[in-house]
Amino acid sequence: MTLPDGYVFRKLKLSDYSSYVENLKVLTTVGNITIENFTKLLNYWESLPDLYHPYVISSPAGVVVATGMLLVEHKLIHECGLVGHIEDISVSTSEQGKKLGYYMITSLTSIAKEYGCYKVILDCSPENAGFYGKCGFKQCGIEMSTRFD
Repeated sequence: MTLPDGYVFRKLKLSDYSSYVENLKVLTTVGNITIENFTKLLNYWESLPDLYHPYVISSPAGVVVATGMLLVEHKLIHECGLVGHIEDISVSTSEQGKKLGYYMITSLTSIAKEYGCYKVILDCSPENAGFYGKCGFKQCGIEMSTRFD
C-alpha cells in the first residue's frame, strides 16, 4: 500500500509541534503542551533511540495528519527478546478514510519486525478492534489498568 500523492511517512521533528499536538487531540485529552515541554520531551525520546520511535504522516502542506509511536521493550524472556508496543495512533478527522491509519500501523509493525521484535502488541478500545484486525492484529488478552487521578 502507498500513501496518497504528497503525503510522507517520517520521524517526528521539532517543527511538527503545533500540528502534532493538535492531531493527538483526536485520540485523547492532551492538555496544555508548550513548545518548551514538547522540545524537552522530543529531546528525551531522541536520547533513547532504541526505545522511542515516534512517527508521523504529513500532508502535502507539511501538516501532521497522523501519528504513531513504536516503543521497543528489551525483555529478559525469549532470550532477551524485543517486544514492540504501538501507541498513540491518531488520524486527523478531515483525513480519515484515506487509509493513513492502516499505513501507520503496518509501517510501525514492519519497523518492529526489522528491529528484531518477536511480537508487536497494542491496546485499543472495543470499537477500534475491527480496524486493527484489518491491520493483521488479533485479540490475545484483556487490557487492565489502574489510573491515578
